[in-house]
Amino acid sequence: MAKVIFLDRDGVINKCAKEHEYITQWEYFEFLENVPGAIRLLNNEEYKIVVISNQRGIARGIMTKDEVDELHQRVNEYLNNNGANIDCFLYCPHETGKCNCRKPDIGLFLAAERLFEVDKIHSYMIGDSESDIIAGKNYGVKTVFIGEYNSLADVCCKSLYEAVQIILKGERLG
Repeated sequence: MAKVIFLDRDGVINKCAKEHEYITQWEYFEFLENVPGAIRLLNNEEYKIVVISNQRGIARGIMTKDEVDELHQRVNEYLNNNGANIDCFLYCPHETGKCNCRKPDIGLFLAAERLFEVDKIHSYMIGDSESDIIAGKNYGVKTVFIGEYNSLADVCCKSLYEAVQIILKGERLG
């Protein structure tokens, strides 16, 4: 069974776009501090890293699936050059209410299960929105909120790097 870290993308890995805007190209993608190091630490502990992200911009015609896939490929190339790797990127291209894969639904988690036998006891969802936390809870994994506070989350942190430190410390202790 695989220990899996499910990561939201925007706001966890990279800076969010301005409200009502989308990150459509590599030139607009800006990693948050210490993200490659955080992912590298998880890789070293043999976690599978799965990005699950809502990408409504596809449904709205702002970007294409090919553009999103190319962006994700560039993200992983950058990470690989920094000793880190994301195992897969899964995203919902639909508008709200049109599917079961858009978080807080768990369709993307179920898609990950087709790739890895997920050890839910040792797996986590890390996100910066309530829908991320609800999705993780609904799927049955521990949740980490990146931001000030979320009462639904198991843990709240300021950054992915801080979250990874807490997860790894807890896994080694427990």
